[in-house]
Amino acid sequence: QGNIQMGWLLPTITTLTTKLEKTRPSLRFCKPLVDALLEGLRKRFESMMSELELIAAAILVPRFKTSWTSNDTVLQLGLSYIKEHLPEHDEGFRSPDTTSTSSDEDDFFTNVKQTHSHEISKQLDGYLAATAEGVNTLAPYPAVRNLSLKLNTALPASAACERLFSIAGLLFTPRRGSIHSQNVENQLLLKLNK
Repeated sequence: QGNIQMGWLLPTITTLTTKLEKTRPSLRFCKPLVDALLEGLRKRFESMMSELELIAAAILVPRFKTSWTSNDTVLQLGLSYIKEHLPEHDEGFRSPDTTSTSSDEDDFFTNVKQTHSHEISKQLDGYLAATAEGVNTLAPYPAVRNLSLKLNTALPASAACERLFSIAGLLFTPRRGSIHSQNVENQLLLKLNK
């Protein structure tokens, strides 16, 4: 679990699909196997291929950035998601609350906000232009690094179990040990859908 990042999922599926499609014409006996693999990948991961968080997570992995797909629409969706979720304000750049509505004061504070937004945008552009692929590539871009950490941090395996047991409550007590697994599943789903 140490090196798991969510951003590896879509590039891996895309690369696997591309390689299978390239080898398919030269195959003679294994075409049905390749077709079944491609269909299975499509069925299983089709919904994930358009998930904005996963696209953005892939872009925020320094090894891939925008090179993992040739689909410009997908890249634009991911980049717009990143731009929307980069922090707009930092504590140091917040304008104080004022009660006066003087246009000079409004212009002054608006300029500070625009400067900070411009710096955040420059961080993203700098990250995308960087040629290094290591983890340290994100260090000079703190806003991009924080979003990358948020999107690429996988849920620990134990957390899913903890959530299941905390939601299930009395379903997993010894007195209910003789319930058939299908009934446990149905009761758990009913409890989750409350």
